[in-house]
Amino acid sequence: MTIILGIDPGSLITGYGVISVTGNKLTYLDSGCIRVAGKELPQRLQQIYLDIRKIMEQYPPQEAAIEQVFMQQNAGSALKLGQARGAAIVAILADNIAPNNILLAEYSARQVKQAVVGYGAAAKTQVQQMVKTMLNLPKIPQADAADALAIAICHAHSRTSVHAIIAAEQKSKTKSFRTLKFRNSRLR
Repeated sequence: MTIILGIDPGSLITGYGVISVTGNKLTYLDSGCIRVAGKELPQRLQQIYLDIRKIMEQYPPQEAAIEQVFMQQNAGSALKLGQARGAAIVAILADNIAPNNILLAEYSARQVKQAVVGYGAAAKTQVQQMVKTMLNLPKIPQADAADALAIAICHAHSRTSVHAIIAAEQKSKTKSFRTLKFRNSRLR
């Protein structure tokens, strides 16, 4: 069994979703939103960091996935989103809970929608409905939580390829072969 943490970063609302994967079976563990509206940006970033660490204490993940930043028309919003995403990444990779070797993968919104709905330009409501169906949930999750669960599901579907690429990269470093790149996703 592998526990995967999915994060949908936001400067006001950061969604999170935790699933477990056993073979091809996906199991819902938890999801929700970290709401930080009304605080100054430094306090928002701190709250995102602390809340993700609490989630990781409760459900220690072996792997995590986060949505990549997309270009926005408002540069200020894009910068705040990038900072929230950075706080989440640091929370995932920090070592103050226990030494971790968490695999962190990044996926575009289009990749997530393609993996979950089968269409890269799917509407949020379609993503929510598919997450409900795929995880056999009693009701449709809130939009940000559903997005985070979709990111975790996307990673669950991609993880075999991700692990093969990591193994090939490690092998190529020791034998001086060309490094393989995972298309449209960066690995940490």
